[in-house]
This record gives sequence, C-alpha cells and structure tokens, in this order.
Amino acid sequence: MRLTKRKMAAALREHGYKLTPQRRAVITAIASSPDHLTPTALHRKVQQDHPTIGLVTIYRTLEILVKLELTCELHAGGSCRSYTIAAPGLHHHLICSDCGEVIDFSGYYLAELEQRLYRETGFEIEGHLLEFIGRCQNCRQNV
Repeated sequence: MRLTKRKMAAALREHGYKLTPQRRAVITAIASSPDHLTPTALHRKVQQDHPTIGLVTIYRTLEILVKLELTCELHAGGSCRSYTIAAPGLHHHLICSDCGEVIDFSGYYLAELEQRLYRETGFEIEGHLLEFIGRCQNCRQNV
C-alpha cells in the first residue's frame, strides 16, 4: 500500500516539521506521480502552482522526506537522483540505461548476505540500496 499525501503530512508534523505550502506542494507532486521524478522535474511540476518556489526548497524538502523514509531515492547513475513515494518494506530497482525506465521489485531478501558481511568484516549494516542497471525488454527489442 502506497503512502498517501495525508499520511506523509502527518509524519512530517509528528517529527516536528512544519507543513509549509511549499512542502505540501512537493508532497502533492510526488504523491500524484506514478514515476520517479528528478529534483528538476519535480521543481517544474511544483512551479505550475507555486511559481516562486526555488530548487533549494525542493532539495531540502526531498532530504527531509528521504530521512523520514517517506520517499525513495533512486541513484540512476552518476550524480542523477530521482524520487518517488516510498514503497512499504524493502524494495529494489531495475533501471534501463537506454530509456530510463525504473521497475521496482521486492521479495528478495538480503539478510543472509548482510549477516555474512557483518561476520566477515564487522561492518554493522544499517540499510542498503540495490539497483540493477541494464536494458529493459522494449529497448532490447527495438535494436
């Protein structure tokens, strides 16, 4: 079940953050998009209703939403990041290097690997991000 705008707003308030009109606009834009949005795309979308909102406000709001695990940050290669509503539980991404399509998947548990890494290195894992980069079925067929 996806988070709703109302639940995201409540989580912000619960953690002591003010629900400013700008934050509300960012939440609305992310919640209404089925796609992962880059900060620039999100900025363009929010500017339609809030023309004075700055890109810095978008980045700061995204930082809070990621910290509270309300949005999922996707590392699409290089320094490019995109964001979407956080899916419940751990999930991972398949990213097409040609068209940029992102497919979320879950159900593959890495607990055994995390435990092995802890035993072998002493590194205490607090979380993980798993992304596979490749070519989607459509891009492979359109060669």
